[in-house]
Amino acid sequence: MTNRELHFLLLTVLLLLTGCSTTAHRGVDGHVPIRKAVTETPEDQLLDVWIELFDPGKLPADAEEASGLSMNIREAEARYQPEQLRNTLEKTGYWGAVRVVPRGTEGSEVLVQGTILASDGEQLALAITARDAGGRKWFENTYRAEATPEDYEAAARSQREVFQSLYNSIANDLAQYRSTLVPADILAIRRVAEMRFATDLAPDAFGGYLQHDSDGRYRVRHLPARDDPMYRRVRAIRERDFLLIDTLDGHFDNFSREMQQPYFDWRKARTEEATALHEIERDALKRKLLGIAAIAGAIAIEASGRGNGATAGVLRDTMVLGGVYAIKSGFDKDSETQINRDAIEELGESFSSEAHPLVVEVEGETHELTGSAEVQYARWRALLKQIYASETGLPGTPD
Repeated sequence: MTNRELHFLLLTVLLLLTGCSTTAHRGVDGHVPIRKAVTETPEDQLLDVWIELFDPGKLPADAEEASGLSMNIREAEARYQPEQLRNTLEKTGYWGAVRVVPRGTEGSEVLVQGTILASDGEQLALAITARDAGGRKWFENTYRAEATPEDYEAAARSQREVFQSLYNSIANDLAQYRSTLVPADILAIRRVAEMRFATDLAPDAFGGYLQHDSDGRYRVRHLPARDDPMYRRVRAIRERDFLLIDTLDGHFDNFSREMQQPYFDWRKARTEEATALHEIERDALKRKLLGIAAIAGAIAIEASGRGNGATAGVLRDTMVLGGVYAIKSGFDKDSETQINRDAIEELGESFSSEAHPLVVEVEGETHELTGSAEVQYARWRALLKQIYASETGLPGTPD
């Protein structure tokens, strides 16, 4: 049994033992078609979806499983994979604006958060949580899929993402939950999102309009008048915020496009190397076991007293020599395994050097779109609060 088969068996047992868990585990196998709206959704019923940059998670603790992986690659994947999900959601017709945003961005109507549990070319596992502005959790699922060298060949021919079925599964689950909402639910979500932005921007002015319950749910107590001058300023500032978010989203999209080909090549090559590695490991183990069995057989002949004759002696010596050779060839295969591992690590280092973050200009300053994008957005929000305070003469949230 291979390490991967053992891992899958243990995972299956764990799922059976934790059947009462609130987290659904979805194994994505084969082609999963994307669910699309059959009729055009009215604009006032379209919810905007914000997908946070994923949490890169942790590398495997096992040195063999982590071979060729790095946190540099994971950080790049944490920006690349949300873009793939965004592109998928945009094709469904169920949503308004779908944006990729830095972690911690305030003001979404529907927020999707993800953590990379595993990503090595051969497999992709994501933990996905979706909730709306009211704090209602739509679902919390784990999605897992595997790919072979043949899958990469097919993906290259069709110019598609090799794990597209996994992203389709996430999009389908979002669409399924969306279908359970009535127009009143959607209106409430949109109003809460707007008031959460206003409260974050100016809590002294708008804190009383929103109720935050102990269960994490948000509810609108009452709304300000539509012609309230402070509320109009908040809405205008929110439009500025959308412009900045769209700018960041565009840069994430550019990064994803530049990363697409080297990332595909890296995953494909690593999967091919890993497949060869598994074959070599199985062959090496088989040779060692055959060698040990041959030597054990020779010892058994000697112990039985039937190894005194000339013919028996020749057989015994042949079995010993053959067993030693088989074991040696098994260790030679181990050396070949190390060569393949080194090749995987070299591929990983090569990818890390190719997937440089983009340098962008925002508000006259240049920034790298790495994890510091959250810091960039936090500074932007601080600036918005300063703008609001200067326009209204009221204090914003202290930094």
